[in-house]
Amino acid sequence: MNFEDEKDYIMRMIKEMVRMLVSLVLGKPFVQVELPPENKYGISGDRLSKWKEMIDQGDINEAENMLLDSMDYTNREAVAELIFFYEYTSEKEDSFLEQHNYSREEILDGLKQLARRTGCENMMDIYLPDRD
Repeated sequence: MNFEDEKDYIMRMIKEMVRMLVSLVLGKPFVQVELPPENKYGISGDRLSKWKEMIDQGDINEAENMLLDSMDYTNREAVAELIFFYEYTSEKEDSFLEQHNYSREEILDGLKQLARRTGCENMMDIYLPDRD
């Protein structure tokens, strides 16, 4: 498997995890809708704009740590915020992620942890049968 194939595979896994989590945890079918970037990730009170700004500035690890430190896995809005944090981060270029000490593997790992903590661990076998 060459680098491009591996990159594409990880991106497909990230998209499948996002789709699964939105459907199962939030109880909504996931439909990818292309909206203007400033409106794409609106969550009540638009708290995600803070995380988007930190990601765009390269403070990805700090933003993730802040989100995880205050995470309530029983709160659907908080879970949605984390899902969309990972989705937004996954849209960044590899060079940007590398420059800011983050990777697609970390995004996928974060989504897997989220699935485990929200009780969706068994569903990962259906969506990602060859998981580690």
